Amino acid sequence: MSAAAATNALDLTFERLKAEGKTALMPFITVGDPNPDATVDILVALQEAGADIVELGVPYSDPLADGPVIQRASERALVHHITIDTCLDTARKAKERGVTMPFVLFTYYNPALQIGLDRFFSKLQEAEISGLIIPDLPYEESAEVLALADAANIRLVPLVAPTSNDRIARIMPSARGFIYCVSSVGVTGERSSFFEGIEHFIDTVKEQTELPVAIGFGISSREQVRRFSEFCDGVVIGSAIVRKIEESIPLLQNPETKSQGLLQIRDFVAQLKS
Repeated sequence: MSAAAATNALDLTFERLKAEGKTALMPFITVGDPNPDATVDILVALQEAGADIVELGVPYSDPLADGPVIQRASERALVHHITIDTCLDTARKAKERGVTMPFVLFTYYNPALQIGLDRFFSKLQEAEISGLIIPDLPYEESAEVLALADAANIRLVPLVAPTSNDRIARIMPSARGFIYCVSSVGVTGERSSFFEGIEHFIDTVKEQTELPVAIGFGISSREQVRRFSEFCDGVVIGSAIVRKIEESIPLLQNPETKSQGLLQIRDFVAQLKS
């Protein structure tokens, strides 16, 4: 059995959507872009737009998996000295504002290691984080993190790429929450085309797990969301939403136009789901 013993908000959301015959819309945003207070407002707007689960990206100075749009967002956030603690505080403030969507923290391994893994998971629990993605932690070296995540009832979500091949079967037993399938080889960023055998790749993953299967990297339009919703349980939208936030920064930074900027982001995400 690949799932941890108890259910959490992430499990319950996928179960509810499956019963309703729906696919999870899963935005990724970089916390602190353009500033932590705006991130809280953006999370409220994402929920109003119909998002189901949100990935909270921890800005990092050496983001190996991120394309230029998310790298720029990290640079803007790091001006404000955003740390994992800042990200968790932002999550708490969003919950206080009525956000009920499960949060999946997306962070590289070193920031977690610097905190100390025991303290790191204690902090995640306190902030009601439901899932965790560490893109630079291979499953072969994830045993300690997985054990701590299971103990904290937090899902350690694996990334699986079209090039994973026979590693897919080895990754599945340690997978939790959902399987994050990468649509294309390379870093994040909007794309007009995807890995040629993407449907076969998703089918191969589905044959080896009972967990929900989500797809991300490069998905940016309503048409692409519709296409992948036909055979995936979740669709992650990253760079397209981060770019929309980037375009809205002049509005977000002016108190008199902030609501207009938030409306632009909300409308963009709502049309992805329509």
